[in-house]
Amino acid sequence: MVVVEEAKNVNLPLLRTIFLKERQRTFTEQDTSEFKLEDFDKQTQGEYILSALIDDIPVGFISIWMPNNFLHHVYVDNESQGKNIGTQLLKAAIQKTAFPITLKCLVSNTKAINFYLRKGFVEKSRGQSGNGTYILFELTKEIQ
Repeated sequence: MVVVEEAKNVNLPLLRTIFLKERQRTFTEQDTSEFKLEDFDKQTQGEYILSALIDDIPVGFISIWMPNNFLHHVYVDNESQGKNIGTQLLKAAIQKTAFPITLKCLVSNTKAINFYLRKGFVEKSRGQSGNGTYILFELTKEIQ
């Protein structure tokens, strides 16, 4: 059974590891040797973080920049993907924010794009970042 709760300090080491490993696995078009464990702390600074736990072990997280209802990071450990954990993280995040909720996703991350589209996110625009073209997605209603 998956429990989604506010991230605790005791779980941060495993969340850092998930963040690093999944970024290395997903963003192969980038120089993944540049990715570091401490990137988690830098990239989630000031954000509200929810973690997904199975048997008290973190298997994923979502970080939210609350002033804009912006989902900054959504990561689930590779071995735990396909088990509805991303959906549970999104539902928990929706309970903490207000609509509309936005996020950016690199065009190269087709698995994530398909996930967000299935959950009801709508493409609002596209733009360029230092890592490539991204899609700005928006969600305006509850997900299934």
